[in-house]
Amino acid sequence: MGFEIKNNEIYFMRQGELVRLCACGRDCIRFTASPNCEIGSGDRTLIPQKADARAYMKDGAAVLETGKLRAELHCDGRVIYYSNGGKILEEQSELAFGAGIRNYRNKASGLWEARVTFKPAKNEHFYGLGHEATGCFDLKGCTIDLRHLNAKCAMPFVYSSLGYGFLWNMPSTGRCELANNRTRWTSDCTRCVDYVVLGGSPREVSAALADLTGHAPVMPHWATGFWQSRLRYETQEEVLAVAGKYKELGIPLSVIVIDYFHWTEQGDYKFDPKYWSDPKAMAEKLHEAGVKLMVSMWPTINENSENYKYMLDNNMLIRTASGSNRVFDFYGPQAEIDPTNPKTRSFVWSRLKENYIDNGVDCLWFDEAEPEIHPEHFDNLILSIGRGDEVGLMYPYYYSKLVYDGMKAAGRDDIVTLSRCAYIGAQKFGTLVWSGDIPSTFESLSAQVKSGLNMSMCGIPWWTTDIGGFYGGDPSSEYFRELIVRWFQYGVFCPVMRLHGNREGHDRTRGIIEPSGGGNELWSFGDRIFEILKQLVMLREKLRPYIEKHMKIASETGCPVMRPMFFDYPEDELCYTLGEQYMFGDDILFAPVTERGQTEKKVYLPEGEWIYVNDGRRLKGGGSYTFTVQLDKFAAFVKKGEDVISAFDRVMQ
Repeated sequence: MGFEIKNNEIYFMRQGELVRLCACGRDCIRFTASPNCEIGSGDRTLIPQKADARAYMKDGAAVLETGKLRAELHCDGRVIYYSNGGKILEEQSELAFGAGIRNYRNKASGLWEARVTFKPAKNEHFYGLGHEATGCFDLKGCTIDLRHLNAKCAMPFVYSSLGYGFLWNMPSTGRCELANNRTRWTSDCTRCVDYVVLGGSPREVSAALADLTGHAPVMPHWATGFWQSRLRYETQEEVLAVAGKYKELGIPLSVIVIDYFHWTEQGDYKFDPKYWSDPKAMAEKLHEAGVKLMVSMWPTINENSENYKYMLDNNMLIRTASGSNRVFDFYGPQAEIDPTNPKTRSFVWSRLKENYIDNGVDCLWFDEAEPEIHPEHFDNLILSIGRGDEVGLMYPYYYSKLVYDGMKAAGRDDIVTLSRCAYIGAQKFGTLVWSGDIPSTFESLSAQVKSGLNMSMCGIPWWTTDIGGFYGGDPSSEYFRELIVRWFQYGVFCPVMRLHGNREGHDRTRGIIEPSGGGNELWSFGDRIFEILKQLVMLREKLRPYIEKHMKIASETGCPVMRPMFFDYPEDELCYTLGEQYMFGDDILFAPVTERGQTEKKVYLPEGEWIYVNDGRRLKGGGSYTFTVQLDKFAAFVKKGEDVISAFDRVMQ
């Protein structure tokens, strides 16, 4: 038992545990503890950075300093963290007499269930942990399962209002408790405890997180405009007709999307020639009109697929610890590909390239990317890199890597992959995350606003929703028509503006395996709504230079385009409570309307001078105002003197 300092790293051995403290970036300290008493690299998705650090002994404790962050490791195993001289985080014992620092339960073969408990801090607020429709902005008081599901993306990172970030560097399933009596992180299955504390303001921590996990590329110009999607276009003639009508109406369209079951069999990764006779010609016509083409694929594969036996025989599919390897049922039992296996990535990319990319498809949509399994027993999955409950959160990371590596090898740099899930670091692969299959309700819209702001704190700057929600929307109802306008207004001020959904009023035209939903184009909701939506798309078009400027900043610095108010105003305590207004870039404040029938919106304006885009009024910050927001109006504000106000000229007329 005792301390050892080597190369400004601290090692501590006690019965049943070896601990290491090291700097992995300026103001970043990494803690690793192994009940196996062996510490390997285990970087996973981390990219450790070199940083000046100093390790020394003081009053019987080992101290590590880097930048303004300091950690003290005491002889009972307890760690305390300080930033700028103030305590920010302290481990809490679970037993009497200060015992019970970290808890392990053996699961055999070097795997453990592990948990770490910290003392609660008064008036502390937490943000992050990916997206989930909890309805909560501040996650203090929440318990969040660390597992991926449809409409739930578990990103094991939080930012604390005390001025630090906490990255739980373990891709295992588990749990995060941000309770009033403790903060506790639990891993269901791991070989060691591994986390990083990042000290600093929201902007500083976001920059450090990008350095540690990878910077997003610069979003290509074509991705910043309006995206059209629905469940689903059945033929290439239908796709071309919709794109043609947008052009005829003078409405700029950046991307059109072909959703699932355009294929022959799940796992074939190609167009059904019965309905898509010449996809290359279709893509060429879209490109002539300035429209990019996105196509959906799933990780599911059934035994009727032409690729099934080859992938099965070459261990490219997820296996199971018990029972059949068919882990999802949708029009029959489906197996799932294993993208953690590099051979799988190479083979699947070869199919995607030949059947889609070489036929003019510009980008891919990875649905079911969690992966979705039924039942949700990650401990039953066997991936090439480990058990599902040990490494399962990394599935969507490798899924996105599949496309990124393939596109790069093909000489493509404008890589955008729409994914229903992600893991820490996936941003560097051009991953655009959307929030999954969510209901078409005002309550859902409100929850999405908060979810998006929490996701923005996790190092993923590209995020979006299905405008209007995915299911339950009736285009002929007054309820949904009001909802689609309010959601469109929100969509203008999201990183990507993408219309999608399974609308009621099915209009299937033939005996295809999966029916299509009702109309979901701008003209599908009545004449009055069409005019409002058209103007919102035009506004988005005028904002594109501003959005592209901030997408470049996001790539360079890790600063998200859409972010909570406290990101820009960390000294303003009120900003930590505002979950339904946010900054969109440096100069625009947007407050979405999220209640049915709402015609007034109360907005807090931080210190400074602001221009209200609806009438050009100049308002003094430092207080709250109430604004009238009829259906065709929204609450957005621009900092005085910023050129971006000209984009709103049409709104103010």
